Amino acid sequence: MTVSYIATGFAVGLLVGLTGVGGGSLMTPLLTLLFGINPSVAVGTDLAFASITKATGTVAHRFTNTVHWSIVKLLSIGALPAALVTTLGLSIIGPLEAEIAQVVRYSIAFSVLLTVVAIIFRGRIQDWISSHPERHLHGKSLAAATIAAGAVLGALVTISSIGAGAIGATILVLLYPRLTPAEVAGTDIAYAVPLTAIAALGHWWLGTINWELLGTLLLGSLPGITIGAFAARAIPQKLLRLLLATTLTGVAAKLVF
Repeated sequence: MTVSYIATGFAVGLLVGLTGVGGGSLMTPLLTLLFGINPSVAVGTDLAFASITKATGTVAHRFTNTVHWSIVKLLSIGALPAALVTTLGLSIIGPLEAEIAQVVRYSIAFSVLLTVVAIIFRGRIQDWISSHPERHLHGKSLAAATIAAGAVLGALVTISSIGAGAIGATILVLLYPRLTPAEVAGTDIAYAVPLTAIAALGHWWLGTINWELLGTLLLGSLPGITIGAFAARAIPQKLLRLLLATTLTGVAAKLVF
């Protein structure tokens, strides 16, 4: 089983290295579907996994000056309290294990589908926003929308471990269309570090992190991410996004039905 976990970590890491998104969207469903891991444990373990890998990514983006820390601050103002409140809510309703597992399962499926929409339509969304500058938010309204978006992502990520990647990046594209793709990626990764760390600490408190599983997943994912990042230059992005969207759609359908 350890070899299977390492192989799964490698496969997910490779895909994340190739496409930049899909870590939580793939890892959590794979843990529940392929290995029969309790959904809550899968979510908690994946959050700890994400906090470690995204911290490394943030360091790299910081050196290339592709992180907008003012946006990270606004997203965190909304996301971190939402993550804490959601964790408390999960602790209160925790004894209803069967019902909670079902809620988490559907939350994962819903989050996966949102990620698919974000992957497929991100380019069109960005083009539409760029061609309608009169609809851009500014000042206090932009700050309030960013905080609100952070709160929604905070709750969603804490429940399902999914959303900080593609969904978060799509929200940044909508609210800040003038950011370059590298700035969107860097800012998205940076705000996700404290969010996934807080959410992971909450799941540690709830006892829903499998540390042995986390270690074996990291053994596979770290080299996978490295190889994927180098190989990404030679593979068309449209093909990769189609592959990821198709995979995630199948995962969501399996989770629901």
